[in-house]
Amino acid sequence: MAEKLWTKNVNMTAEIEKFTVGRDRDMDLYLAKYDVIGSMAHITMLSTIGLLTQDELAVLLKELRLIYEQADRGEFVIEEGVEDVHSQVELMLTRRLGDVGKKIHSGRSRNDQVLVDLKLFIRDQLREIATLVRELFDELITQSNRHKDVLMPGYTHLQVAMPSSFGLWFGAYAESLVDDMQYLLAAWRITNRNPLGSAAGYGSSFPLNRQLTTDLLGFDSMDYNVVYAQMGRGKTERNVAFSMASIAGTLAKLAFDACMFNSQNFAFVKLPADCTTGSSIMPHKKNPDVFELTRAKCNKLQALPTTVTMIMNNLPSGYFRDLQIIKETFLPAFDELKDCLTMATYIIRKMEVNPHILDNPIYDPIFSVETVNRLASEGMPFRDAYKKVGLDIEAGNFRPDKNIHHTHEGSIGNLCNDKIVALMDNVLSQFDFHRMQQAISQLLTPNS
Repeated sequence: MAEKLWTKNVNMTAEIEKFTVGRDRDMDLYLAKYDVIGSMAHITMLSTIGLLTQDELAVLLKELRLIYEQADRGEFVIEEGVEDVHSQVELMLTRRLGDVGKKIHSGRSRNDQVLVDLKLFIRDQLREIATLVRELFDELITQSNRHKDVLMPGYTHLQVAMPSSFGLWFGAYAESLVDDMQYLLAAWRITNRNPLGSAAGYGSSFPLNRQLTTDLLGFDSMDYNVVYAQMGRGKTERNVAFSMASIAGTLAKLAFDACMFNSQNFAFVKLPADCTTGSSIMPHKKNPDVFELTRAKCNKLQALPTTVTMIMNNLPSGYFRDLQIIKETFLPAFDELKDCLTMATYIIRKMEVNPHILDNPIYDPIFSVETVNRLASEGMPFRDAYKKVGLDIEAGNFRPDKNIHHTHEGSIGNLCNDKIVALMDNVLSQFDFHRMQQAISQLLTPNS
């Protein structure tokens, strides 16, 4: 069993070891390459305050780049008996370079080390999610514009209510994603602050240059107060989880609509055949499994903020091992959300709509409001017009006029999709992904 960084004269029993380590090694694989990046920035800073020579820095950076490449290829392994990713990286450096490998931990704790790892990981994930949200948004806008003149019934209380259109339906989910992106932007801004240098939550007697590591890692600013930097553990994950839950809520609702509209009783849309499955005994079945699974996964994601809150809630200031458990639900959630976004984009792109829904006379009553409004426009008091049309419907005498003309902003005849696209463009422009990527690229480039 490898010696732990904190080992003195007492060794754990195997049972205690298993309980306390838990799934840490598996979860830390998500953070491996980010741990390397954080270490590269940290030791670069250490060399400027005299804790590493330029020769030591050069050999350490060279080896760390090799470890990063290994992690990026998915080949990084945390060995049996090694406690976590931080220990594994330091062990690899010490094996290759001797005692100089032990110098990388000066001026930091595993507490601020995992904080910066998490923030670097989250930043990358938010960038990928923002890209996937935009791709789904673009497909929704395309379908909205393509089918803007295809009418469908709108519902309240699951009762047919008023005329809607596929332009409205697709466009509604596009605009919903704009608001979700606002949540994502808030999560990005909270995440994009540097905790490195806060050590165990109380700073360091070394004259650390925290602004330098902030710049090297492409953060907007730092978490200035070292106690608050540590208090951000759990809070950051919770706020990011809320942004993910907002997106998941939009996807879950979209999936529910699509599953319902795909059923034979509605037949409003047709899902791509490769996204449906059959029955073992009913040869006619085409079940919308992909969207059903999307709905379930997204409902689970909407519980994530509560899970994180219940783990970190009511802890006093300072670090506690409770926070480690957050990783187990939080880190895998990104892949699940990205998969759901990818699937939803694929289905929306391939979805076919039924242009003849309202040919069925069962939907004639949805045009009743149009008739009431026409009569009111011609001078009849609204309540009298409402009563007349209601009585006509009850008597079976109502004949709908299906030539509707809605002109106000956001209505069937004026979708305002250009305005919705402009809103999305504006939100996305506020993410400074380029600065982050440029900083990391410079760290990973030899002699930069």
